[in-house]
Amino acid sequence: MDDKNIKDGIREYILNNYLFSTDASALDDHVSLMATGVLDSTGILEIIMYLEDTFAMNVADEEMVPENLDSVTNIVAFVKRKCA
Repeated sequence: MDDKNIKDGIREYILNNYLFSTDASALDDHVSLMATGVLDSTGILEIIMYLEDTFAMNVADEEMVPENLDSVTNIVAFVKRKCA
């Protein structure tokens, strides 16, 4: 799966499930999802389940950090590292 498909899938999931929108401009790839209130701790767990199901990967407890999960950009980079 290429970078664009990974990013598009993650963006679509967040837009549909947290922003209840299909407007791509409602979500900046680099903005903190937690600081802006898009995701809370439950939302992070839901994102993790989505990533595990969609990309057939496992997210370890020590990987559940903002550096991996707090923006679309961070999530895409994390998925690419895990699936490489």
